[in-house]
Order: sequence, then structure tokens, then C-alpha cells
Amino acid sequence: MGGDGPSPLPEVKQVLAQAQILCGAERHLAHFPEHPARRLVWGHLDLDIAAIKDSIAQGYEHLVVLASGDPLFFGIGRLLLCHFPADMLRFYPHLSAVQLAFSRLKLPWQDARVISLHGRACENLLQPLKQGVEKIAIFTDPQHSVAEIAQVLQGLALPVHYRIWVCENLGSPQENVQCLDIETARHYQTPGLNVVVLVRESVSPVLPPSLPLVGLADHWFESFPDQPGLMTKKEIRVLVLSLLHLQDGQVIWDVGAGTGSVSIEIARLLPHSTIYAIEKNSLGVQLIRRNLARFQVNNVAVMSGAAPQALATLPNPQRVFIGGSSGELLVLLDAVAARLSPGGVVVLALATQEHLAQTLQWSQQQSWQYQALDVRLARSLAIGELTRWQPLNPVTLVQLTKPA
Repeated sequence: MGGDGPSPLPEVKQVLAQAQILCGAERHLAHFPEHPARRLVWGHLDLDIAAIKDSIAQGYEHLVVLASGDPLFFGIGRLLLCHFPADMLRFYPHLSAVQLAFSRLKLPWQDARVISLHGRACENLLQPLKQGVEKIAIFTDPQHSVAEIAQVLQGLALPVHYRIWVCENLGSPQENVQCLDIETARHYQTPGLNVVVLVRESVSPVLPPSLPLVGLADHWFESFPDQPGLMTKKEIRVLVLSLLHLQDGQVIWDVGAGTGSVSIEIARLLPHSTIYAIEKNSLGVQLIRRNLARFQVNNVAVMSGAAPQALATLPNPQRVFIGGSSGELLVLLDAVAARLSPGGVVVLALATQEHLAQTLQWSQQQSWQYQALDVRLARSLAIGELTRWQPLNPVTLVQLTKPA
């Protein structure tokens, strides 16, 4: 069924005409005020399924279950298949609410991620948001509503921006499609049935009028559109700055600079230092330059190329941060060791046990001092009236000190 009633297809009309029992929500059954069939109003699904089985046992042969949209697309169809043999069932899909929503928004949706929060946990939405999926369609219910989705969006503080479309009562005379800003969405209340569509926008994040001295928020940086979380997170950056033992007037290399977040933090703290941000990804180089302009930083030089080859023309450093090695960790460490000033410090951010083992073994062979820090952090995230922990990816920070 659609919002305006059952499908007009002849085969659907025939099935309805033969129905001995009509099962469905009250809003569905209301479309058949004069149908002679016995009615089963959905209440508690387990009891409803039991009632259908009892009816079959009593000899009823034509039972019609009324459902909105496509019953095999986050619908009642899956439950029916759990309780009845497939050869007992025949499905007659209508247009799904997701199809209607994207048609109203005039957007192709073959690349959309579809999520149902209807009777499910809101955590199902977190991963697509953190991945920066371009289009997300969400089935809601009264508990997991527009307001809760907006609250999650705001709490995650994503480095990408989503436009929030609320599509209510699709296909019915009461249809309403509107775009809400996040503050309006956080307080939005509606009794109607709706699908929420989140559409990622290419919008530069807005900086606040005053910035903290250290610990810039992740979502203030422009980031990779397909991997918005691919950056050294704020909490990790603060630890990296501490382990580097920074002093103004130094030459500092940021190897595998990504979006430039670490370089920018250092440059703002040390205005008389020169930071070299080395990045091999061409989009990353563009992002670093755009972020430098956003934060009005002028003491960072962007070097396009892969390390260690891209290091050859740079002045010798006193401090080095290695955020990525592209599988050349030991070669990179050897190249850095040959150029680092005596007493200099290298800090690495490592995601695997194998790279940690290689780094510690290398430092022992070189007779360098080392200190490793296992970092496992989680941020609080409000979901509805509850607050939960949202873990960051674990990382190991290793501080290496070259003998003086």
C-alpha cells in the first residue's frame, strides 16, 4: 500500500477482493470500511502472527497482510518469512518510502545507504556518518526520531556537513517534504510517518570567532570527502604536541600530513618555527593548503611527494612527526635518523602491532631512547536521553630520542 491506499494494479485488486481476512495497522484497514473480510488489527506482532496461524488452522485460505511500501524492504515481509514457508506467501510491493523520498528530492539513489531505526538502535547510524556516506536514508519511529538523528549529528561533530530532509506521509494528501537546519531538527516533533534523508554537502566548516590556543576541533578542518575521519584526532594531536618536546625556532617535519591538522597546531604554537608538511596524496596536498588559508597559518611549507624521497631537499629537522609511512617505515626511519639533529625527537602514530614491534626493534638497534604510549579514548555521545561512549580508533604513540 501507499499513503493514498492500495496499489491500483489489477492483480492487487483481485487479491483484495478474495481476502477472507485483512491484517494490518488501523490506518491500513481504514481504507476498506466496507470490505466483508474479518479483520486482525496489528498490536503485538507475536500475538498477531499466532492469530494468523490459528486462522489458517481454522481453514481460512486467503489472508491479506496490508503493509506500506515494499514489505521486503525493511518491512513485515522478513517476519512473515520467518514464520511461514515461502511457497505460502506472495508479495505485492508498492513504491517504497525511500523511492518516493528520493524522487521528491530529485536525487539518484543507487549509491544511497539505507538504514532503519524502526525498532532498532541508533548506533546503526554512527558508522555511515563517520564514513561520510554521501546519501543516507533513514526509516524512523517515535523513539528514534528526527530530533534524535539531529542530536547524534551534532554530538559527533563531523568534519562534513549534512543537509537534513524530512519527508512525511509520502504519497498521501498530507505529504510534506522540508529541509531543516540542525537546530530546528533537534526540536522537531511530528506525529506523522517520515523518512529522513541526509545529503552530504560540499560546504567549508564555519570557524568560531575565537580559536583555542591548542586542540582545534576536528570538524573545523576541511577533510577527505570519502573519508572524513581520516585525520589525527584532536585528543591525539594534543598528546603528539606534548611528546614532541617542541621549542620555537625549530625545523619540524610532518610526514604523511594528511589534512595538515598536526602541522597547523604546531605552526600556531610556534610562530618562529618552520614546519614542512609532506603528503603524497594530491587531494591531501590541496586540503592542507586550504586548511592553512582557513586558519591563516603562514609558516608551513607544503611538500607534495612520498617520503623518504620528498625529504631530500628539506633542511635538517630538530623534530619529526610521522603520521603515515605507506609501508616504508624502516626505510623512512633510516632516512630521518640520517638527517635529524643530535638530541632530536621523532614521534610516530602507529595503528598496528607489527609496526610497533618494528619501531621498537629499530630504536634498540640504533641505541635510541624510546617511550611508547597506548592510547584508547572515547568521547561521550548523547543519544536520546542517554549518554554513551563513542570510542576513537586505538593508536600507539612512540617517542624516539636521538642520542646527543
